[in-house]
Amino acid sequence: MKQTKSIFDQLYIFEMANSHQGSVEHGIDIIHAMSKIARKHNVKGAVKLQYRNLDTFVHPDYKQRKDVNHIPRFMSTRLGFDEFTQLVNAVREEGMVTMSTPFDEDGVEWCMDQGIDIIKIASCSALDWPLLAEAAKTNKPLIISTGGKTLSDIDKIYNFFTHKGCEFAFLHCVAEYPAPAEHLQLDFIDRLKRRYPTVPIGYSGHEDPDDNSVAMMAVAKGAKILERHVGLPTDKITLNAYSMNPEQAEKWVQAAENARLMCTMKKEDDKYISQEEIDSLNSLMRGVYINKAIKKGQEINREDVFFAMPCHEKQMNSGEFYDGMIASKDYAVNEEVHEKKKITEISLVRSVIHDAKGMLYEAGIYLGDSFEVELSHHYGMQHFRQTGAIIISIINREYCKKLLIVLPGQKHPMHAHKVKEETFQLLYGDLDVVLEGREITMKPGDIQTVLRGEKHSFTSTHGAIFEEVSTTHVKSDSYYMDEKISKLDPIERKTILRNW
Repeated sequence: MKQTKSIFDQLYIFEMANSHQGSVEHGIDIIHAMSKIARKHNVKGAVKLQYRNLDTFVHPDYKQRKDVNHIPRFMSTRLGFDEFTQLVNAVREEGMVTMSTPFDEDGVEWCMDQGIDIIKIASCSALDWPLLAEAAKTNKPLIISTGGKTLSDIDKIYNFFTHKGCEFAFLHCVAEYPAPAEHLQLDFIDRLKRRYPTVPIGYSGHEDPDDNSVAMMAVAKGAKILERHVGLPTDKITLNAYSMNPEQAEKWVQAAENARLMCTMKKEDDKYISQEEIDSLNSLMRGVYINKAIKKGQEINREDVFFAMPCHEKQMNSGEFYDGMIASKDYAVNEEVHEKKKITEISLVRSVIHDAKGMLYEAGIYLGDSFEVELSHHYGMQHFRQTGAIIISIINREYCKKLLIVLPGQKHPMHAHKVKEETFQLLYGDLDVVLEGREITMKPGDIQTVLRGEKHSFTSTHGAIFEEVSTTHVKSDSYYMDEKISKLDPIERKTILRNW
């Protein structure tokens, strides 16, 4: 993956959103105000717009509704392509970076037609795979906000854009408006940096506009990019509780620059996602709707559906859609789709592989290009997260080196080897080994040798990666104490991957 540090490093994003109030003139006034701040402090500034083709983005039955979140605001502040182009040109004339968040495929096309410098993916769209696929095709630098996304979600996004060869950055974001201090979790910036060391990490803030301590702490955590909503109050326009006026925006930039001067960029908990944040993002997601009559039992394919706001509770969203699903009922035109998400053995394998790769990223362990991956699933792939291990064979000559990945809560059952002797060294996480009835708790760096014939098992609470060095690995040299496993052909309890 190519990295262009100059586009992301020390970038200040002034998020205009609907602060233009549906007026090109007012939007240009905001751009002028932000450009003065960028020049005064000699910083790289970007003004970010939001693109939606409201003719198709909002379901036709909801365009005039006043009781659905966001839609009345979107409709009342509507601008067309030509009007947005005027704003983009104003940003360029001020010497700032042009940037937009497209919420649909037409928005991506607008970005390309206007030559936008950076495309931003909003938190609510970060799992909208049809939209992400279009953004990935552009070859533009991408910034993805991660509000409301678990580590597993972010791993999927990382792998998607990495496989596409995209240049991208992540923004830590709490999608509450305004975001309370107790939910900001700035330590998560540290975790993102460790887990994705080649990806620039930034921070998108929605806290009190007068609280610049948050921006300073984000910089201290190593945030390369800072983003805030900005606007320009007038006699008729009042800003919301999370947007900055020009005076506040200047103090924000000054505080962050002070933090950069003071700092040298150098208890991991699961990320907390509030119900308020989930509700906020769900209200912006696109649902799946039928565009022609479908009978029960008929296949539903991409040409049979369209994606539009709103997405109702229990409705399939655009990121969950897949070709070939079977209709569980008759569907009428414009009706919302309620079908179950597709869970296959391939999706299970992909899920655990993404988790394993995420652990390797966070541990800073690099495999190179020559290795073989084995998923050892003793009771079937559907039970893999409970019982099994991921075994990566690096070398198997007169000596053998493997890396074993144990997912959180996973256990590898009791077994022994007759031919090989092996030694474990824990590289990352926690590992509990039972060896001939003795319980051994290992911490990173600890070494444990298992002699031929010794019965052993292992498990991890939070996940582990350990190195196994042994004599040559011989197939069928694992003898399990559980008869259900021992009766299985090795092919039945192993999945081999040549490339992940």
